[in-house]
Amino acid sequence: MRSVMCGLMATAALWCGMAAVQTAQAQEKTLYVAAYGGSFEQTMRKDIIPAFEKANGVKIEYVAGNSTDNLAKLQAQKGNQQIDVVILDDGPMYQAVALNFCADLEKAPVYDQLYDLAKMPSGKAVNFGAVGTGILYNKAYFDENKIPAPTSWKDIEDPRFKKKLAIPPINNSYGLHALVMMARLNGGGETNIEPGFKEFKDKINPNVLAYEPSPGKMTELFQSNQAVIAVWGSGRAKALADTGFPATFVYPKEGGIVLGSAACQIAGSKNAPEAQKFIQHMLGVEAQTALAVSAGFGPVNKTVELPAEKQAGIPYGPEQVGKLLVVDWDTINKNREVWNKRWTREIER
Repeated sequence: MRSVMCGLMATAALWCGMAAVQTAQAQEKTLYVAAYGGSFEQTMRKDIIPAFEKANGVKIEYVAGNSTDNLAKLQAQKGNQQIDVVILDDGPMYQAVALNFCADLEKAPVYDQLYDLAKMPSGKAVNFGAVGTGILYNKAYFDENKIPAPTSWKDIEDPRFKKKLAIPPINNSYGLHALVMMARLNGGGETNIEPGFKEFKDKINPNVLAYEPSPGKMTELFQSNQAVIAVWGSGRAKALADTGFPATFVYPKEGGIVLGSAACQIAGSKNAPEAQKFIQHMLGVEAQTALAVSAGFGPVNKTVELPAEKQAGIPYGPEQVGKLLVVDWDTINKNREVWNKRWTREIER
C-alpha cells in the first residue's frame, strides 16, 4: 500500500510539474524580430538576444532577411502584421515610416545618450549602428607610385585613376551617397541632383573600371590590382583589410556619409511593451559594444568606450560618428526610381 501511495504521489508531482511548465510556456511571450542575416544574425543570436530573453521572460523568433525582403514582408502582411520589431537600412526605414508601419518610440533614458544622427525626425525609428561611406584605396599601390593619399571626394576624378576606380551603382547606398555628394559639391543636392549626374558623366566616368554592386567582386577587383581606389563603406573596407590586403579607408574632408541601421516597433504589435524594450536594449552599452566588436557597427551611444584595438575600421567617437553627414532620405525615396532609370540610361551604359 505504501509503495502504491508513493507511486500515486510521484505521478501527481509529475503532472503538477508538467502543468507548471505548460503554464510558464503559455505565459511566455514570443517577440518576432525581422533583421539581417549573415554575421549580423550570428552576433544577435550570440550576444544580444539571450540577455534580453532572460531579463524579460520572452522568446525571440528571428526572421532573417535583407532590408528589401523585410520591407516587402511588412507590405505583404499589411493589416495583419506578424512582425513586432523590424531592422532595416536607414533608407528603407524612412519608407517604412512613410508607409505607417512604425509606431512612436516611447521615451526612455537611453535615447538621451545617443548621437544626433541616431535620431530619426519622425520619432518612430532609431539608428542603432552606423557605418560610413568614404574612399577606400590600395595603400601599397599609392606608395609605390608616390601618389598622395586621397583627402577629398574630388580625388576620384584624378586622371591617374583612369579605369582604376570602382563604385557601386546608385541602387546601392554607397553609390547613391557618391552621387549626392557630387551634387552637393557642385551647387546641388538631394532636391537638385542634376550637378551630380553631370559630374559623373563628365569627370568620373572616364576613371570607372566598374560600377560593381557585389562586395565579393569588389574585393576581387582590388586583390587583382585592377582597381586601386573606390567609394565604399567602412565595414566593407575593414573586412578587406582584415584579410591582410593593404586597404586603407578615409573619410573625405568634405565629410563621410552615415549609412545607418535602424529599428522600429511595428504599429499594432501585440507585444508593444516588449518591442519597445528590445529596441532600448539594442541601444544599451553592452549591446552596442557587441555590435561594434562582432559586427563592425559604429556605436551610436556616446557612453560606449572601446579599447584602441577595437576601434579600427568602424566609425567611433564624436570625431567620426558625430561628424558623419546625413542624407535626406525622404527626398531620395520619392525620386530614387527615376534616378535609377536615368543612371542606367546615362551613366552605366
